[in-house]
Amino acid sequence: MRNIFVIAFCAISVLASAQVVTLDSCRNMALRNNKEIQQATLGIEKAGYQRKEAAAAYLPQFDLTAGYIYNSRKVSLIKEDQMLPTKSFNPQTGAYDFNLLIDPATGYPVQVDGQYVPTTVALLPKSGLTYNIHNLMGGALTVTQPIYMGGKITAMNQITELAQQLSREMRESKVEDVIYSVDAAYWQVVSLCAKQKLARSYVDLVQRLDNDVRIMVEEGVATRANQLSVDVKLNEANVDLTKVDNGVTLSRMLLAQLCGLPVNTMMTLADEGRDELDLKLAPSNYNLDEVFDKRHDVRSLELATKIYDQQVKVARSEMMPKLAAVAALHATNPNSYDGFENRFGAAFSVGATLRVPLWHWGGLSNKVKAAKVDASVKRLELDDAKEKIALQISQAAFRYQEAFKTFDATKANLAQADENLRIANVAFKEGMGTLDEVIAAQTAWLKANSEKIDAEINVQMTREYLDKVMGNMNY
Repeated sequence: MRNIFVIAFCAISVLASAQVVTLDSCRNMALRNNKEIQQATLGIEKAGYQRKEAAAAYLPQFDLTAGYIYNSRKVSLIKEDQMLPTKSFNPQTGAYDFNLLIDPATGYPVQVDGQYVPTTVALLPKSGLTYNIHNLMGGALTVTQPIYMGGKITAMNQITELAQQLSREMRESKVEDVIYSVDAAYWQVVSLCAKQKLARSYVDLVQRLDNDVRIMVEEGVATRANQLSVDVKLNEANVDLTKVDNGVTLSRMLLAQLCGLPVNTMMTLADEGRDELDLKLAPSNYNLDEVFDKRHDVRSLELATKIYDQQVKVARSEMMPKLAAVAALHATNPNSYDGFENRFGAAFSVGATLRVPLWHWGGLSNKVKAAKVDASVKRLELDDAKEKIALQISQAAFRYQEAFKTFDATKANLAQADENLRIANVAFKEGMGTLDEVIAAQTAWLKANSEKIDAEINVQMTREYLDKVMGNMNY
């Protein structure tokens, strides 16, 4: 009883894990779990931050600067105490004369060693001009408002806005690539499941023939060589079935990996049990201008071209004058505004800065020319991409129509192979046909079925590829 319970529990677990998923479910899982799409999403977020950063350049910038320095010595403005001569007002001349020692005998100022001797002096002590700068502190709060930067700020804002749009287009291109890869893996599983079912049917078909031939050998109406020929075909059929079984397992693992699931995840696809897909020839008419508007890669190149045009403006701005208004509140300790006392002293200043490039030996002009060349290269790249896309669409349309015609032909061939196999079996049982004819009919039947499966999946994939190159993928 306990073993039965364990077996039942395991069976329920397997059935629960083997969930049925649709193509849309696989697409959604892949889009949620794909690392490259997650990176592209973060790229959009980064571009948004860069756009805000560029917009902030229009606004005033506030900066706070502070510093501290320790000095080992004080600073003195004079080497030693200074004796400064004084002057007195002379009413007779109406001017100030130096107070000098007069020789009573001559009435002229006395000179000692060639220097006049003052009668009074003003003492300028060294200690009065010595300042304590052991701890020097300072700071400034600065406000800078750009007024004219040569058009650089406007160009950078345009570039960041275009870059954000470019990030979105690149993400959509990556989404389409992921979806196409998931679709290819999905229909590969469907194709191999159909071939697995076909291989099992073929094994059963050859097995029945092998049983019939054994009976005929026992009855003496067939030879041992006939039996060996059928045994060889049966062994080949079993080997082919094993290969298909392995292919189905590996293709399921690939699909699970693309969906972001563990590779051993059991999934049953909604389309793998269908005998035939709903295929109808869709019109492939298109307008190139409309296709270009819908193609994310073309829109990405167009945005890149506009970005390079703005880069030319950024390079040209280096040749233009730059004007900005500046205001600052600054403070120092010792107080440099009031006798270098050991306290903070503050002041406010307002001004403007103007920078005019004059001569750079052609460096700035050549920078502009190089930016123009880059823009021209990007436009040529866009034109070349459009030409290649036009050829790509034509090739995809022809392949789709060719795939549909091939599919119609394989259906007709399959009907003929079914009839040939029926006739060969009837003739063999009636003794009017040979064993080789039956084996050949069975081989042709297997080939016709296999070609029909391949053609059916090829129609599906060529249609999706045509939608992809025309920008019509729905997801």
